[in-house]
Parts: sequence; structure tokens; C-alpha cells
Amino acid sequence: MVKELQRQWEAKYPPEISTNIEYPKRTLQSFLKQTAEEYPNHKALYFYGKEWTYLELYEESVTFAGQLQDLGVKKGDRVAIMLPNTPQSVISYYGTLLAGAVVVQTNPLYMERELLHQMTDSGAKVMICLDLLYPRVMKVKEETQLEHIVVTKIKDCLPFPKNVVYPLTQRKSAKVKVDISYNHFIHSFSSLLKKGSFKEIEDEVDPVEDLALLQYTGGTTGLAKGVMLSHYNLVANTTQCLSWMYQMEKGKEKTLAVLPFFHVYGMTVSMNLSVMNGSQMVILPKFDPKEVLQMVQKHKITTFPGAPTMYISLLNHPDLEKYDLSSIKACISGSSPLPVEVQHQFESVTGGKLVEGFGLTESSPVTHCNLIWGERKEGSIGLPWPNTDAAILSQESEDFGEPGEIGELIIRGPQVMKGYWNRPEETAATFFDEWLKTGDMGYMDEEGFFYIVDRKKDMIIASGFNIYPREIEEVLYEHHAVQEAVVIGVPDPYRGETVKAFIVTKEGMTLTEGELNKYCRENLASYKVPKIYEFRSELPKTMVGKVLRRVLVEEEKEKRAQSKEKSHQKTS
Repeated sequence: MVKELQRQWEAKYPPEISTNIEYPKRTLQSFLKQTAEEYPNHKALYFYGKEWTYLELYEESVTFAGQLQDLGVKKGDRVAIMLPNTPQSVISYYGTLLAGAVVVQTNPLYMERELLHQMTDSGAKVMICLDLLYPRVMKVKEETQLEHIVVTKIKDCLPFPKNVVYPLTQRKSAKVKVDISYNHFIHSFSSLLKKGSFKEIEDEVDPVEDLALLQYTGGTTGLAKGVMLSHYNLVANTTQCLSWMYQMEKGKEKTLAVLPFFHVYGMTVSMNLSVMNGSQMVILPKFDPKEVLQMVQKHKITTFPGAPTMYISLLNHPDLEKYDLSSIKACISGSSPLPVEVQHQFESVTGGKLVEGFGLTESSPVTHCNLIWGERKEGSIGLPWPNTDAAILSQESEDFGEPGEIGELIIRGPQVMKGYWNRPEETAATFFDEWLKTGDMGYMDEEGFFYIVDRKKDMIIASGFNIYPREIEEVLYEHHAVQEAVVIGVPDPYRGETVKAFIVTKEGMTLTEGELNKYCRENLASYKVPKIYEFRSELPKTMVGKVLRRVLVEEEKEKRAQSKEKSHQKTS
């Protein structure tokens, strides 16, 4: 780089946020111990009527760590956790770290092929899974390095009489009965905890050099890669988050933990942040709008990190007005762009703050966020977090772009990964000098606020024009009858690509293609107006609520392939 980085954004920081933080060179698990010592009787977890104090959480995590070591787990070994949000997932996570091992977060929705790849790639030695997932794990076990499988059940963390009723309702709804024969390599989670004893474990982990986590990317291009995140990476990002949310009171907040812990965003802003700040986690294993509304009102939730689709779903719930959501202080939205209209509506309903953040798995994950209590700019991902350098890589030269110039967003900071697991070539390709290339196209304004115009690979080029789906989606979301919208590029023989919009309308409302087309022509340049509209009852999403744009792209490719095949059959 020839130009000097200016860091204009630091002038926008309020006095409460330091531009330069000293990040503790400590392990993640040391914060659980510290919180248990400072707030032993504070509630740490709530799960359908059952609660754990921080002292109980720490003691169970240490006990589980000892049991893992008894199973042969050593420092640096990988332990896979394939669980929805439950108390067991928190105990497993910190227990693994206390044992000196590396957590491999595994999506419970993974099918055999995805599971086999992740287990063989990571070399995981132990798998902790839900009983309903046990058959899936066993189908791939012989092709992996797994030596032990620890099975847990939702009912194990429910109070009486829910723990008795739940297995009956589960069997009825899932229509499956799982028989597990426990032996020397198949273990019961609850039995391990019962037969173990609390014994402090000496922490021999180097927080800077040693890994805490292998977090696999979504695998949108090829096979999923394991992102290597150290304790220092994750502690730094959690500390940055805490500094940004400076009005949170230690030991007094309640977090709705519905974002999946197996996703790095939920893991950092729901679990690790709560532990560091002594907050109570009100845990939900899946997102259900009515249940979320009930929990916010009942427990007086103060922080609710989520995804735009979650907030959209709540705002469109028919019983929204029946619930008091005024306890909410702050929500950081991540995983996909936050429509401005959704932000305004949510703040109006709750009286709290909802701001858009930005990050990626490779950065633990957060790099940018709008100020929660301070200046923000609509449509912006906000300012870089403390000690995080961000710049736009010019498309004209390998140097920093000028304010307003669109290019690839690049990042460097203490939260940036050590690299991809066993993939040195792909690691090298992801960095430009010491800068992490995000693959996102964006720009910075004169004051240091950053904007994402779209994923580099999602940009549509029609008749030579660069078209960014997010801009069109923002316009679509402002239509009173649109609940959800996503835009992709599809091949066009004349324009090269053309714009297609997928729309979900709000319940009880009707919308025609003609009406939407007229609306878009009034709000967009003609070359950006979608040429094709498809109305759907729902859009494909991840468990975090992120719309799977690539699934829609693949569906379009399949349709074209089938159309060509039919055409070929007719001509032949």
C-alpha cells in the first residue's frame, strides 16, 4: 500500500468507547471462572423453567472437562458439538475449552455428506450430539477418527414434570424412536456429569497461539473450510462487543439466546458476551415468533441479538401489540443486511435500539457496527470496531480507494483468524499482505462510515452496468405489502444478466407483478428494475435466518438446464 490509512471513523466514537483497547491475553474459559467467582449466585442460564447459577455452570463445565480428559482428550484435540441451543451446548463448549481441547461447532442440520466432510477434515476425536442426531452420526462414524460419542437429550435439562412429558411429545412429533446402547465409546452426557467430580483443571493453553475453535464456513464455494480462531481472537472480539455496548450493566442484563451457538455470531454476541458480562442467557433452541414475544415480556429481556428475518417475523406477528417489549435496550442485527424500514419499525415498537453490524466467520465475526447510542447512517454497516482497520481496495490499483469509491472491503485487527485449517494455499489467497479480503463490495464515506453494496460474487452485470442486489432489496422492503425480498441475477441472451426478485408478501395482503413493477420504476433507475418477479410463501434460510441466495441461484440453474433439455428433445 502506498497511501496512508486515515481512520476517519475514530472521530465519530463517543467518549465512552476507546479507540485503542488492551485486550487481555487470557483464555475464554478463564472468564467463566472469573464470573463464577464474582457472581456465584447470579443466574447464568434459563431453559424452560430450569435455571443455573454461574457457580453451577462453572462447576458442571469443569466436571465435564474432567470426564473428557478421562476419555483421552488432550490439549489440542478437536471435540465436535452438534447441538441446538441448550444448557448442554454451553456446558459442552466451556467444558471442551477447560479440557484444553478445540471446539468444532457442527450444525445440527448437517446431513451425512456434510457431517462426514467436517469430521474427517477436522479430525475430531469426540462428538457430543443430541439423541435425535445419534443415528446420523453413527452412519459416518466408521469413516472418521471419532473415538467417543456423547449423547444428550433435551429432557435432561428440563424441570419436573416437563422432563417426563417431553419424551412423549417428542416421540409423537418426530415420529421416531432412537434406541441407544451405551458402551465404552457411546456415553450418556448426564451420566458423565453425575459420575464425575469437580476438580480444578490447570490451564495450560496459550491464548494467543492455541486454537479455541474450528468454525466451518457455509461452503458456498466448494467444500466448507475450517476457520482457525484462537482464544485471543474470540476474547478480543467479545471485548470489542462489550466496549461497543457500553451501557450494558455488568451482572444485570438478560440476553435472549435464540441465535444458534453453533454459528460464530450467536456464539460471540450471545454466549461469550453474556459470560464475560455476567448476563443471564434465556435460551431457546429454535426461533418461534410467538415464543420469542412471550420470553421477552416474561423475562424482561434487555438484549436480543438477531437476524433481520427474526425482527421482520416479530413485526408481522398478528399478536405483536399484545406484548410488552419495552425492556429491550439494544439489539445488534447481523448475518444479512438490515432493511431501514425494519429498523425504524422495531425501534418504534420496543423503544430500544436496533443497529446493523457486519462481520464474517474469519473475523470472529464482528468488524463493523453502527453506534447504538450515537450517530448512525441509514444503509451503513457503521464504523470499524476498536483496533480494527478497514479499507476499500481500489479496483483500479492495489491501494486504498478514495471515499465514495467502490471496491473490495479489506480488514485487519486482533479478531482476524489465524487461517484455514490445513489449507495454506487458500489462506494465502484470502489475504492481501496482512489484510483479510472479505469478498464484499463496498465503499467508505468522508466520515468513515462503511457501506456494503453486495457480495463480490453476487454483483449483477446487466448491459455493462454493475447492479448491486442490496440496493434493489432496500427499495422492495419499503413497499407496504412486502415482508421479505431477495434479488439475484439470471442469464439473459441480450443483457448478459437480468434482475429477478423473489417476494414474500405480508399476511392478508395482495400484490401483483404489475403493481410492484410500477413501484420499482418510480424508485429505481430503469436498468436496476427487476425484469422477473416470483412470489413465494417463504424463502430458503439458514438456521440463523439468513436467506440462502445461492439456493435460489441453483434453482434457477436447474430450471434452465431442464428447459434446455426439453427444447433439445423437441428438436431431436
